[in-house]
Amino acid sequence: MSTPASTPAIPRPAATIILLRDGAAGLEVLLICRAREVAFASGALVFPGGRVEEADALLAPPGDPLGAFRVGAIREAWEETGVLLAHPPAPVTTAETEFHALLRDRGVAPAHGLLTHFAHWITPAHSPKRFDTHFFVAEAPEGQIAVHDGHEAVEAVWMRPGEAVEEADSGRRTLVFATRLNLLRLARSGTVAEAIAAARITPIVTVTPQPEPDGAGGVNLRIPLAAGYGADLFPAKDRPASGGLWPGQSAPAAR
Repeated sequence: MSTPASTPAIPRPAATIILLRDGAAGLEVLLICRAREVAFASGALVFPGGRVEEADALLAPPGDPLGAFRVGAIREAWEETGVLLAHPPAPVTTAETEFHALLRDRGVAPAHGLLTHFAHWITPAHSPKRFDTHFFVAEAPEGQIAVHDGHEAVEAVWMRPGEAVEEADSGRRTLVFATRLNLLRLARSGTVAEAIAAARITPIVTVTPQPEPDGAGGVNLRIPLAAGYGADLFPAKDRPASGGLWPGQSAPAAR
């Protein structure tokens, strides 16, 4: 049975990890390019991430309300890029997902403490599919090479945050709204240490973009000024992907 138009879809819990490293020209972030055949963010540059699964909670640290989100972000980073944030000892659990088996075989557990809460975005209520997404930042572990899976993602690339936005503005890349704003926020920092320190002192204010006509036939998106993005009104100019998840777009929510 389809959901009545008057009843908002329930947001699905999701987690995204923003992996950072210090490059020769400054701070770099790991982005993956989604395959054009997939339903979510087709052809767009996004941060690794996805839905939080029930099994993620089994590996979450006790007492952490975001524990399952942290595990989900670590798991998604491994699934989509091969990068694993983990340390000894192995977790004690009866679950037997592929991720659990990997951790057991390597004798390690998710490194929850390496993740710093960065942002919280919820897809607008009128969207047909909705996500309740927590973003985390973490320094990429040394000695691990990020790769793409060749299915959902066709590229894994390290870029300076401002460079990614510039390439989108020139038409060489595609971004969606949340990715753009988080990249612009990261671009204020010159190093990994600066970016993580800034995240630690920035209050987490939930962002649910709301559309407003711009008076010229287009759409602006309003977000809380207190969320730390430097303004509360932005043009909805990024090319959509699919699904109609953000107002003013026919695209799904960004990561």
